[in-house]
Amino acid sequence: MLTLDKLTRTEKLQLMEALWDDLSTDATALPPPPWHAQALDAAQNALASGEAHFIDWAQAKRTLRGE
Repeated sequence: MLTLDKLTRTEKLQLMEALWDDLSTDATALPPPPWHAQALDAAQNALASGEAHFIDWAQAKRTLRGE
């Protein structure tokens, strides 16, 4: 059995990437939950009504970091 506490951070990240690559090869195997569609609809409605707007990724990172 794999012992995670013996892996380096780099090895853990490589393992996560390998798992994600494997899991994402068949999107139909795990359909999204119903709330995903509801969240997307809410975001689309907020954008259409002017309540929400897009910002570039660099600004989003600064905002998330509290800068």
